[in-house]
Amino acid sequence: MKNIAVIGATGFVGSHVVKELISRGYDVKAIVRDASKVEKNDHVQALSVDVSDVDALSEALQGSDAVVSAFNAGWSNPNLYADFLKGSEDIEKAVGKSGIKRLIVVGGAGSLYTPDGTQIVDTPEFPAAIKPGALAARDYLNEIKKNTVLDWTFFSPAPEMHQGTSGIRKGTYRTSLETPVVDAEGRSVISVEDVAVALVDELENNRHVRERFTAAY
Repeated sequence: MKNIAVIGATGFVGSHVVKELISRGYDVKAIVRDASKVEKNDHVQALSVDVSDVDALSEALQGSDAVVSAFNAGWSNPNLYADFLKGSEDIEKAVGKSGIKRLIVVGGAGSLYTPDGTQIVDTPEFPAAIKPGALAARDYLNEIKKNTVLDWTFFSPAPEMHQGTSGIRKGTYRTSLETPVVDAEGRSVISVEDVAVALVDELENNRHVRERFTAAY
């Protein structure tokens, strides 16, 4: 497996996944809204594709061994919930149509469970500004669980994965399935660089096929 398509390749997570893949010797097909924004590299082919065009996306994916979707409909998008859900579903359809079996989806932390069994997105303190996106990711997780054809994996980052916790690649992390990985202080933290490490490790090792997992330090 040497050719990986990354959807949302210029985003916060997607751009770091591209860097991690290149560092491990992969060739990357960077699928974005605007290919001119993709950093030039001999191992990267940039393509401008609207994910809502299932036929065009399926064609763009041809020749890839696997797909990593870091699709984001935009946190300030007033139609974030609907656009995230439809975009994710369209990506899933395009991957299926392309004949590629392996799909890794980057979702949100909101669908992870607290110790009392409540999903984080349903807790009173969950930030209202990102709730539509978190709800869409949670609902999409329930949708992709029905797919018995693709070898999919759904990744939920640690709740504290953002610009403020990033900047360092440790290359180490711990994983869990339904609940956040917490440190001695009860925090669940990881850098975006190590999210990329976890995602590429999953591509290489296939430890979480047809299930969700999360990672933190």
